[in-house]
Amino acid sequence: MGLGLSAKEGEHWAFIAPQRHAPPAVKQKGWPKNAIDHFILAELEAANLQPSAEADKITLLRRVHLDLIGLPPSPEEVRRFIDDESPDAWERLIDRLLASPHYGERWGRHWLDVARYADSNGLDENTAFGNAWRYRDWVVGSFNDDQPYDEFVLEQIAGDLLPDSGDRERSIDRLVATGFLSLGPKVLAEPDKEKMQIDIVDEQLDVIGQAFLAQTIGCARCHDHKFDPITAEDYHAMAGIPVSYTHLTLPTKA
Repeated sequence: MGLGLSAKEGEHWAFIAPQRHAPPAVKQKGWPKNAIDHFILAELEAANLQPSAEADKITLLRRVHLDLIGLPPSPEEVRRFIDDESPDAWERLIDRLLASPHYGERWGRHWLDVARYADSNGLDENTAFGNAWRYRDWVVGSFNDDQPYDEFVLEQIAGDLLPDSGDRERSIDRLVATGFLSLGPKVLAEPDKEKMQIDIVDEQLDVIGQAFLAQTIGCARCHDHKFDPITAEDYHAMAGIPVSYTHLTLPTKA
């Protein structure tokens, strides 16, 4: 997309490249354990506030369990962690939870919300998506396998167009990843098949914009976007890509 940003639009935070800043100076120099802590403490000190007291081991254990895998620790896990006095007990706990299959289930569900995951179509005909679970499991597996984010994005948008990797399972996974585009509410009873094709593309562009660009672009189907630098020309240039690769059979014009 060739976005021509005006001066005003260029001031929007989403279009400003992130910059690294040195950690601010703080009074309680022994409290920060990393660079981010300096920023937190600086704001607290500016407001004349004190950091909360350090949590006990049981509280920390419960917090990290619920945060990383969404499940509370078992009584045995509580006893084992309390009795572990080794200096790397916390680090080993984190590594164990990150290696749990429940980690992908816990955090993959947040992406599934972004991807408007559902087991049926909704709208006019609530047709069941019998294989939607394959995409769900692919997302969970991507989190558990620590897949690089750029691959995670690329495979969902164009997994079926990527060069053959020579790995049959990998190729199948890439096809499953494009379930991102197939899912979502689509008007399947539309009698005008050309209109249905464009409406499906519009729905796909809408989720791509919101999921990967953090902004809506659907308005630009009819006119230049009022608030964001998305023109109708940009929109239809993007729409031409999925239209070119659609698998819909359109009626032949006389």
